[in-house]
Amino acid sequence: MSTDTDPLWGPEEEQALMDSIDHWIEKSVAPIAREYDLEDKYPHQLVEEMKDLGLFGATISPEYGGLGLPARIYARIVIKVSSVWMAPTGIFNSHLIVASAIERCGTEAQKRKYLPRMATGELRAALGLTEPNAGTDLQAIRTVARREGDHYVINGAKTWITNSLHGNMALLLTKTDPGAQPRHKGMSMFIAEKGEGFVVAKKLQKSGYKAIDTCELVFQDYRVPADCLLGGEEGKGFHHAIGGLELGRINVAARGCGIAEGALRLSVRYAQERTTFGKPIAEHQAIQLKLGEMAARVEASKLLIESAANAYDKGERCDMEAGMAKYFATETGAFCAQEGMRIFGGYSYSVEYDIERFHRDAMLMCIGEGTNEMQRIIISKQLVARNPI
Repeated sequence: MSTDTDPLWGPEEEQALMDSIDHWIEKSVAPIAREYDLEDKYPHQLVEEMKDLGLFGATISPEYGGLGLPARIYARIVIKVSSVWMAPTGIFNSHLIVASAIERCGTEAQKRKYLPRMATGELRAALGLTEPNAGTDLQAIRTVARREGDHYVINGAKTWITNSLHGNMALLLTKTDPGAQPRHKGMSMFIAEKGEGFVVAKKLQKSGYKAIDTCELVFQDYRVPADCLLGGEEGKGFHHAIGGLELGRINVAARGCGIAEGALRLSVRYAQERTTFGKPIAEHQAIQLKLGEMAARVEASKLLIESAANAYDKGERCDMEAGMAKYFATETGAFCAQEGMRIFGGYSYSVEYDIERFHRDAMLMCIGEGTNEMQRIIISKQLVARNPI
């Protein structure tokens, strides 16, 4: 993993990248966001442009063909995109969590086989953790992988899996020893390309986070070569999964912050355009209090994200920092989206105004990548562990 001291990404290189992202957002993302969201239509052309920008290899090391971005710069990109339309960031977020897991935990043969094709977007990955009866409690999963010769045979189901319809591979968390105690010692992860027995059962209908493929998967005697066992050793899957969530939580924090920043931008503009009682509503104290609170929370969110990203880039343990960033920034996204709805008044319920999309998208960030209730528990436990008496 690259760090923010990498000479490849000095201030000039970083600014050039951000300028190209700004141009892409203005030219390609903003013009289609409302239409594609309302029609729940997958943005195939955006995906091709993401490939050209290198976003599918954003955090993959240059050794394997990626950009090698530090998490700090990656988070800035996610905030920028999400401030206009959050959904497309999900296409490369799950993919990069999988790439991070392979780069961090995979064998050298697995890295050489998969990462270069993932960096170009030729392979687009989904993260297969959640099941119908197992979300926060990953140790309760029921998908089983049994060794048969030089293959494993996988049976089970996954749900809420982003990238699973239009992507072509998944990193699956399974039980290779269902009777193991403690339970996590019986869990393993597999790099699984689509094939016979890998069934996309249905696309889920969602109130927000539209235009992105979120599906249920079923595995029916799906055979995967033994050399696709991540790291080549059984029983490490739970730790592989948990380790990858730090980058995912930084991404979700950045998405929440982006939603908040976008809602604030829309609200500031509308508050100057809309007049009541003979003056812009921005001059009414009730609206000023809302805007001031929104702005402060957005800036605080950015600082928490930067703190978590810097720790991640240094290779430090950052589950507490990532948890703080994820909790605060996503709650800020939900708060700013709701305050934006109040500032827009009745017009906020019209699909002609982007603020209603921000409102629909915001709550998912408080739930995904570990609920915010769980984040506070993680923060508390780490706080105690780091400050023993």
